[in-house]
Amino acid sequence: MTVPVAMSGVYLLGHGGLEMLEWREDIPVPHPGAGEVLVKVLAAGVNNTDINTREGWYSSDVTGATGDLQDNVENGGWSGALNFPLVQGGDLCGEVVELGAGVTRLAKGQRVICPINQPRPTPENPVGFVAIGSEYNGAFAEYCVVPEGDLYDVTDAPLSDVELAAIPCAFGTAAGLLHRAGVRKGQSVLITGASGGVGMAAVQLARTRGADVTGVASAPKADVVRTAGAVHVLDREETPPSDRFDAVIDLVGGPGWSALIDALKPGGHYAVAGAIAGPVIEADLRRIYLRDITIHGCTYQPSEVFSELVEQVRNGQVKPLISKVYALRDIKAAQAEFMSKRHPGKLVLVPGQIDAQT
Repeated sequence: MTVPVAMSGVYLLGHGGLEMLEWREDIPVPHPGAGEVLVKVLAAGVNNTDINTREGWYSSDVTGATGDLQDNVENGGWSGALNFPLVQGGDLCGEVVELGAGVTRLAKGQRVICPINQPRPTPENPVGFVAIGSEYNGAFAEYCVVPEGDLYDVTDAPLSDVELAAIPCAFGTAAGLLHRAGVRKGQSVLITGASGGVGMAAVQLARTRGADVTGVASAPKADVVRTAGAVHVLDREETPPSDRFDAVIDLVGGPGWSALIDALKPGGHYAVAGAIAGPVIEADLRRIYLRDITIHGCTYQPSEVFSELVEQVRNGQVKPLISKVYALRDIKAAQAEFMSKRHPGKLVLVPGQIDAQT
């Protein structure tokens, strides 16, 4: 295929509200350098991290929940200050269309995905990473360039392009959380935010590990969480039982945090990769050290975690719930819908026009 000179896509102009997203049809198509691949975007998921980055929520100056905008935020990206304009989009399903010098592992025409957080460990920072759509331009455009080593062939996976675009952030994050918490067969696991993309993925993946899963979700979404694999569902306003769980997978944080620590058995593991209800919490350290609780912050993950997930995808062991599909140019409506939390599962964007929304 002939690659055009310019492409359509969405620029993030700076931190702020939806007005900082600008649809453009004159974005230069990037060229792959040595060891890089040009990917035509087939679909891109919508995630909390896109909104958090837009709002500058990762800045330590912001102490409220996701969606609580604050003026004059600086250093609001994963790694601090971002270069604007930025093409966001960490959830990529695409087709390889051009190979940079030295690329031998991939071929044109292959369907690919990649982890959103791509490991770059160094002796000084053994958990270093870069994030597509944050440290470099991502999937909210018709094309993007990705390092060859971060791409995985899913050409023969039994999922649609839209379904595959729901895998990297949600299932990748969930796989990392379960890996760090050491969740295994026979254990009891509590998962907060269980009706969201990452939470529902964690429910599904924990069940594939043979764990007994309890999800936390609002009553209207409880049946969906059960269908994903939860044996028990607690309402969001319900206090979980104390000393009950081997592991807690938390995506919510906020004022209910201390009850999650109490819910763990002595020696239990708490793993966190989100704080949509608020990042600043109160803790009784005695409930942590006297009960030998281990706390895991989960952003970095070694490549073998995503590789294992890709094998599950290829083998048909996982299937995301897609609630709605939008055209990429309608990203503002998609993010507003996402922030309403009305839908379980994932919202996905596709370049070009779509006949109907699901």
